[in-house]
Amino acid sequence: MRRPFGEPTEVPDIIINEDVRAYIHERGCDFRVCTSCGGPILLPTSIKQPKSTDIRITVGDHDLYVSRYQVKWIQTIDMKMVPRYFGYGPSDEY
Repeated sequence: MRRPFGEPTEVPDIIINEDVRAYIHERGCDFRVCTSCGGPILLPTSIKQPKSTDIRITVGDHDLYVSRYQVKWIQTIDMKMVPRYFGYGPSDEY
């Protein structure tokens, strides 16, 4: 029987933009795409540890984990997923 979100066992066809690949390499650590109130967010695993149900994608020398809840909806991982307080992303123009 399938669970509501399924149990993906293979790496999905997700495009990881080159600027995200460079960001991961520059930071020198593993990252996780997880759920936030504003949508999917890219955080270092030192802040948000991967779960055993996450899908692991190799990016150079590091791993990128994607929440099983997000994996069905994500087609591209780009810099919009990096929180502004990490020094990346557009600033608000109010």
